[in-house]
Amino acid sequence: MFREQDREPTHRYPSSSEGRLREQPGSEARRDVAALPAVAQPKPNGIVRRLRLGRRALIAGAAAVAIIAGGAFAENWWVNGRYVVSTDDAYVHAHNTTLASKISGYVESIPVADNATVRAGDVIATIDPGDYRLAADAARDKVATQQATVERIGRQVVAQQANIDQAKAQLISTQAAAKKMQLELDRQQTLAAQKFASQQTLEQAQANRDQSAAAVEGAQAAIDAAAANLDVLKAQQQEAARTLDELKTALAKAERDLSFTVMRAPVDGVFSNRAVQTGDYVQTGQRVASLVPLDDVYVDANFKETQLERIRPGQPVSISVDALPDHAIAGRVASLSPASGAVFSLLPPDNATGNFTKIVQRLPVRIDVPASVAAKQMLRPGMSVVVSVNTKPAEVAAANAATTAWAGQDTASTALIR
Repeated sequence: MFREQDREPTHRYPSSSEGRLREQPGSEARRDVAALPAVAQPKPNGIVRRLRLGRRALIAGAAAVAIIAGGAFAENWWVNGRYVVSTDDAYVHAHNTTLASKISGYVESIPVADNATVRAGDVIATIDPGDYRLAADAARDKVATQQATVERIGRQVVAQQANIDQAKAQLISTQAAAKKMQLELDRQQTLAAQKFASQQTLEQAQANRDQSAAAVEGAQAAIDAAAANLDVLKAQQQEAARTLDELKTALAKAERDLSFTVMRAPVDGVFSNRAVQTGDYVQTGQRVASLVPLDDVYVDANFKETQLERIRPGQPVSISVDALPDHAIAGRVASLSPASGAVFSLLPPDNATGNFTKIVQRLPVRIDVPASVAAKQMLRPGMSVVVSVNTKPAEVAAANAATTAWAGQDTASTALIR
């Protein structure tokens, strides 16, 4: 129940002065209004006063919270924020492998499905091997024939060596005969000088000596001819061996071409972007598909040249992926590009011609992703990310690490926070 004095009047009757105000014309009415006493305003009741006090307390509390939050934000910026360099011009990349055909032929089969994970050495496609198998068989037969030729010439070398030995034996025999004939001639000459032998016998001894000398020369010539033939055979054998090596090389090439009819994955990755179908005819070097190694992804962040002053390899990086808003990834600066992207473009700008407008250039910064994160295959090449590099000096980072360790927090860089 309200007290009588707390009640606000619902009706107010005009006083005599207000009645005169309505009766008087314009200017005089205004003067009378100024002369009128102020109408007494009622005092607010208890509920209104409590509402006003609650509103003031709420405003004061909000102001205190805002001051505390602003102070905390300012402190965090001073301790950490001013060292962070960020950019949203960053994307996930990988060393994609373009699978191309080494030989030409008809595609026989593609046993791998699109976007399937394959391991190094897995068969991803086969090409009709018929022609290449025939070529390998022909090369193998040629190698066998040439191998037989080399062996035949080797046996001829052995036989020729035997002929040389026979010629040497014949030489020894003729030399012995020549020596005997020489002694017979000496004896006949002595007898002829003493008139004990006839002239005919002496002449016969001389003829026999000359024949034996000629036989010795013939045996020596036979040895020389046999040795020359041996050298020829050895040269032929060497030539045949080299031809055999050439044929073996041709066989290796034919077998290599045959092996290329089975295309295998060179690395672990995801089979995608297939460009041929079963039955298509592929040319040498034609692209068949792509292989994306999701276990070895990285981030390329294009920082402005004005942001690179404090970025160094090894600094920690916070990676935020647009497609994975609930995951925070910790990376590391691997390297900085030696030139801006404009330098490596197909048509680099030439600022020495025409009008000049200064444009802030960007340089790629390579950021490594932890292997534990890449192994989850959540990051796909082409994804947009936002990177923040912590460029805090080592001594400040060490002091902050000691503080966080005292607070019981793990200061190690976590590969996958959530």
